[in-house]
Amino acid sequence: MKRVIRGLLALVLMVPLAVTVAFLTAGSAAAATLTRVTDFGTNPTNLGMYVYAPDSLAAKPALLVLVHYCGGSAGGIFNGNGHDYATAADRYGYLVVVPEATRDGHCFDVSTKAGLTRNGGSDSTGIMSMVGWARQHYNVDPGRIVVSGFSSGAMMTNVLAAEYPDVFAAGAAFSGVPAGCFATTDGSLWNSQCAGGNVVKSAQQWADQAHAMYPGYAGAYPRMQLWHGDQDTTLAYPNYGEEIKQWTALHGLNQTPAATDHPQSSWTRNRYGDTGTHATVEGVVVAGTGHTLPQAGMLAYAISFLGLDGGSTATRSGPVRSVAAGRCLDVPGRSTTQGTRLQLWDCNAGTNQTWTATAAGELTVYSGDTLRCLDAEGGGTGAGTAVIIWACHGGANQKWRGNADGTVTGTQSGLCLEVAAGSTANGTAVRLGTCGGGQNQKWTGPAATTR
Repeated sequence: MKRVIRGLLALVLMVPLAVTVAFLTAGSAAAATLTRVTDFGTNPTNLGMYVYAPDSLAAKPALLVLVHYCGGSAGGIFNGNGHDYATAADRYGYLVVVPEATRDGHCFDVSTKAGLTRNGGSDSTGIMSMVGWARQHYNVDPGRIVVSGFSSGAMMTNVLAAEYPDVFAAGAAFSGVPAGCFATTDGSLWNSQCAGGNVVKSAQQWADQAHAMYPGYAGAYPRMQLWHGDQDTTLAYPNYGEEIKQWTALHGLNQTPAATDHPQSSWTRNRYGDTGTHATVEGVVVAGTGHTLPQAGMLAYAISFLGLDGGSTATRSGPVRSVAAGRCLDVPGRSTTQGTRLQLWDCNAGTNQTWTATAAGELTVYSGDTLRCLDAEGGGTGAGTAVIIWACHGGANQKWRGNADGTVTGTQSGLCLEVAAGSTANGTAVRLGTCGGGQNQKWTGPAATTR
C-alpha cells in the first residue's frame, strides 16, 4: 500500500506530462546535444548527469543547474517545460547541467538527514559533484552559478541554495517549499504535513533551519526567486509564505515588500531588498493556478532574475547591509561631493544607499555625471583608513572583493571593510580594518557578491 501511495503522489507531483511527451515525441534540435556524463565524481545515490554546452558557449559561461520534478527526467525537463532555458542557453551562451533522479518515483531527496546536510552523502552531494565536474571542464564564471527547479526540483533548489550558499549566486524555485520543510526521520521522502502547508514557523526559525544545513557559515546567501500558484494543493500555497519568511530572514530583511507590481494580470510580484531585476528576494504569486508551473513566459523572467541573459560583466545592485548592525552603508545627506566619508544608517532604499557591484570589482553609487566609487581615502592602506566616495578612476584603492564568509576586502590594502569599534548606531563611521572575522566586518548585498 505504501508503494502504491508513493506512486500516486509521484504522479500528482508531475508537472503536466502532456507537454513533455509532446516535446519528446516531436524531438528538438537541442535534444541530440544533451549529453550524458559518467564518472563525474562522488555520486552516493546513483544520479544521472546530463550537460548541454551550446555551440555558442561563452568564453566564461554562467552555469545553470536545472532540476526536474517527481516522475521526471533530464530529457523531459530539458525538452519539455524547461525548454525555454535550453533555447536561452543558445542565445546567451551559458552551460546547463541537468541531474536525473533514478530511484523509484524519480523524486529528489530533500527529506533525509543526509540530504539536508552539506556534503551529507545524498542527492545534493551528487549534484555538487556535477557542478565541480562542470567547473573543471569548462571555464565557468564562479560568480554566475545558479539553480532552478520545478516541484521536487524547486524543493531541491531551496536545499542547494541553503547548503551551498558559497557556490550559488541565485535560485529560481517554481512550486516548492522552504529548505528543510520536507524533513523526515523515518527515511521516507514524503512529508504530508509540509506538503499540505501545515508546517508554520517564524522567519528566524526557518533561517536557523537553513543555517543548520551548513553549520558555522556566516557569509551571504543566494538571491532567491519564488513562484507559486495560489490554488496549489499538491505543495500547498501556504508554503510560499514560509519560503518568503526563510529567504528574507537569511538576507536580514523584513517581510514587507520594497516594491509590488503585476507583470501579467494574474501575477503579483513582490520584491524584497533591491527593487530591480536582480532583487535580493522576489516572490511571484499566480492567481487561479494550481501545481502547474512554470507556464508560458515565466522562464523569461527567471532567466533575467538569475542573470543568465547577460555576460560576465553583469552587475548587481542594492543596499550593502551590515550583518552586525542591520543598517546600510550610507552616503550622508545624499551628498555627491568627492571625499564624503561613509557611515551606517537605517536602510531606506535611497539612491545614496543603492550600490552596484561591477565586473571590474568596483562598488558604485549614483549614476551619470554623479557616478561615484567606494574609495579608500587618499589611497590609504592602513587600518583605520576612512572609506569615501570619489569619481571612478579604476585605481586599485577603488577595487573590492567579496568573500565567502561575508567580508569585503580592499584589493590594494587587503584590509576588511568594517564598522568602526563594532558600533551599531546610526552615523557610525565605516572604514578599513585588519581582517579578524568579526560580525562588524560582515556584509550582505552587492558588496558580498563582487567575487
